[in-house]
Amino acid sequence: MRMLAVFEKGERIRHIGHLDIQRSVQRGLRRSGLPVAYSNGFNPHILVTFASALSTGACGKREIMDVTMAEDVSEAEFLQKMNKAMPPEMQLSEARAVDRKHSSLPPLLRAAQYDLLIREERFAGKLIDAIPAMMARETIPAMRKTKTALKECDIKPLIYSLNGKNQHIYGMLVLTERESCKPGMLMEALCREAGIEEEVRVLITRTRLLGENENGQLVPLETL
Repeated sequence: MRMLAVFEKGERIRHIGHLDIQRSVQRGLRRSGLPVAYSNGFNPHILVTFASALSTGACGKREIMDVTMAEDVSEAEFLQKMNKAMPPEMQLSEARAVDRKHSSLPPLLRAAQYDLLIREERFAGKLIDAIPAMMARETIPAMRKTKTALKECDIKPLIYSLNGKNQHIYGMLVLTERESCKPGMLMEALCREAGIEEEVRVLITRTRLLGENENGQLVPLETL
């Protein structure tokens, strides 16, 4: 069996990179005493994957890990033992047992929801007011970083929704294995629209990962 588990990456550890998150989860799984499965070969490792790597500096409210188990275990036992073994900033909130033949998570991923907290109030109003004008444009150019250079792209087709309130900007952005709109790209375009040339401090929180159900609707990835 496999266990799909929802966990948090809290604000205090937002600057920890994805590789360190992976190591923390693996250490937690070993400490938990749960019957996890290991890979074959000279250097066996725990079979755990993640739906999507979270950028360094960002928080995650509902990140998802996929753990292959060597023996069946109840969802309640998995949660209880893992939360005992994991740090307070990486607690699990849900677990769902699935068959080993269940699709892996990355190919199911379609979008992510974000909460972008604008630290300076003086910038927040300008950015929120600029959203309608930016979304009314035929194209929204942004710079995408590739392995070799920066490349201009159009992110408008990659934005499902965008709105703001108080000092928060809420966006639902495309996130797949092939293409994505990163929050940093969105903020650069929005700052340009608002005429802001100074650096804007933003706390990025990915609040949910989404997949597509049989009816073509975007739903929480962990439910698929």
